[in-house]
Amino acid sequence: MQCATIKEGVECTFMTKKGCDFNGGACHAVVEQCTGCDRTIKNNDTVFCQVFPDPAIKWRRGACNMATHIKTETKGQEGKVRVGQQKQKKK
Repeated sequence: MQCATIKEGVECTFMTKKGCDFNGGACHAVVEQCTGCDRTIKNNDTVFCQVFPDPAIKWRRGACNMATHIKTETKGQEGKVRVGQQKQKKK
C-alpha cells in the first residue's frame, strides 16, 4: 500500500487500511550516519529511509547493512599464499 501519513504516495510495507502499523504510527527521519546513502528520499524538507522505518536502530551495533555509501572490509589472509603441499618422502 502507499503511505498516507508522512511519505505520501510512497510504497510502504507498514501501511494497512487502518493506517501505519509501525511502532509509533509513523516512520522516523534518518540519522547523521545515513548522510550520503542512495536509499534515502526527501519529503517535505525531511529525509527518510526507503528501506527501514527507524534507521537509528540499524546503526546501533555498527554500520547499516543496506548503506550504499559505506564500503565493507573483507577479512582475508593477506600476504599468505598457500600453494599445494609437497608429498613427504617415505624411507
